[in-house]
Amino acid sequence: MPDDQRPSEPKSQPRRRLNFTRLTGKESLDCAVAFRDKLRQRRSVREFSDEPISLDALRACIEAAASAPSGANKQPWSFVLVTDPSVKSKIRQAAEAQELSFYGGRAGDRWLADLHPLGTDASKPFLETAPALIVVFALRSGAEKDDRHYYVSESVGIAAGILIAGLHLSGFATLTHTPAPMGFLREILGRSANERPFLLIPVGLPVEGCTVPDISRKPLDEVLVQI
Repeated sequence: MPDDQRPSEPKSQPRRRLNFTRLTGKESLDCAVAFRDKLRQRRSVREFSDEPISLDALRACIEAAASAPSGANKQPWSFVLVTDPSVKSKIRQAAEAQELSFYGGRAGDRWLADLHPLGTDASKPFLETAPALIVVFALRSGAEKDDRHYYVSESVGIAAGILIAGLHLSGFATLTHTPAPMGFLREILGRSANERPFLLIPVGLPVEGCTVPDISRKPLDEVLVQI
């Protein structure tokens, strides 16, 4: 390729000093233990109160999630905050249609057997009851044809994890909901073709007396390999 047809080299990104606070060993441990203990209390909730919540707090959590690292800093995500009752109703109807197909035969016997102790089914009233839904989209590419994105699932997964942790630490109950396929979310919310629905998160407060399945987590020695 002639030199005059080669793509030009991108300019170097300006540098700035890192804003970082050093902690003592004890301070680090105290922060880590407090974070661990708080996150251990997080559970998926399906019984939401319709009590209003602070949308400013939700926006702050989304802003924190959008600070996540991403491949080549492409930030391949968008977040749609839904509070309109009519839109939530449309989402519920479309999600339940997919879930009826899933529970009615699309899921294998083993999958349904694994879900049975948790008491889940095709009915998803929380999609209307929860005061807010956050729909996370993965941007497979940029708006321009040649704007490539890299490690999209990994990047969006990190952002979603930060969002869920932030919402919990801010006093909200959440559920990670993934009706499959989720293309209806792009259609209902009017998103572009390069956006793929990644995760649907109902957010709110649990109803008084809310219960959750009495399950346990794997102990650390089953999930940690230290070399």
